[in-house]
Amino acid sequence: MDEIEFTEIGGLKVGHAQDFDAATGCTVVLCEKGAMAGVDVRGSSPSTRETDGLNPVNVREHIHAVLLTGGSAYGLDAAAGVMQYLEERDVGRDVLVAKVPIVCGAVIFDLKCGSAKIRPDKAMGYAACENAGIGPVLQGSVGAGTGATVGKIEGPEFAMKGGVGSCCYQLGALKVGALIVVNALGDVYDTETGELVAGALDEDRQSLADSEALMLGKCGDITDLYSGNTVIGVVATNAMLTKDEANKLASLGHDGLARAVRPAHTTFDGDTIFTMATGETPANFNVVALMAARAVETAIVRGVKTADSLAGIPAYKNLFGT
Repeated sequence: MDEIEFTEIGGLKVGHAQDFDAATGCTVVLCEKGAMAGVDVRGSSPSTRETDGLNPVNVREHIHAVLLTGGSAYGLDAAAGVMQYLEERDVGRDVLVAKVPIVCGAVIFDLKCGSAKIRPDKAMGYAACENAGIGPVLQGSVGAGTGATVGKIEGPEFAMKGGVGSCCYQLGALKVGALIVVNALGDVYDTETGELVAGALDEDRQSLADSEALMLGKCGDITDLYSGNTVIGVVATNAMLTKDEANKLASLGHDGLARAVRPAHTTFDGDTIFTMATGETPANFNVVALMAARAVETAIVRGVKTADSLAGIPAYKNLFGT
């Protein structure tokens, strides 16, 4: 497999907008011609938009954008800006009296990083669309990754910065990629080396603890130890998929999430992956799924390795990297 840019999947554009002072932002993946879509929500505490229509028993198939946003449930307001941007360009589902853009979305909880009073809104969602393009995707502490953190089992004072990461592979004519916002409760492992690269810090705040071991040590504690997390993202491909396959692909994308993040899918995560399939290339579905899981895990590692320290929260680059 060769590696290419996520935006080399035909018809996709990615844009970010953020407020660095407030440590929050949003990211959009646009497909103005429409993409076959699916979704799988694995965390037990999600906040999402337009997911029910993607169920294979329902008639809606194609979507025009996915919004990934900070701000917890407040951040879903940014979808109004994405809707306006697409409507102005005559993009949407034709319902005779109007064209209605189908904009799916999911949020991360970043209110404990920066300001809890400033969240992505309609203006920020519109700005992310204006910034969308087909060039290299900015990664790290931008867009929805601006206020993302990881390793929060001992509280935010022992957390590290998360971020947004991307990865895309090409095999012949087939292209499969992932764009992931990493805001996990758990630790992030480099799946190629097995190295723990980001997560809960030890008491010295210079070395890494083990979140799973810490969790096991709290088995009798029933207080809310874990709130304020979630990994969200998009698996995209140019493969020809049915709606059933698009939903299955979103599900299998979570394999990569579970390999890179430990623990994953907790009751206080809202882990959500969308699929966008542009439908240009026939492909073996199992190959598409394999490539998707690998892209997700690589994107997660890149999200934390490219992040910058913000709001007093240290990043991999500051503690361990260059």
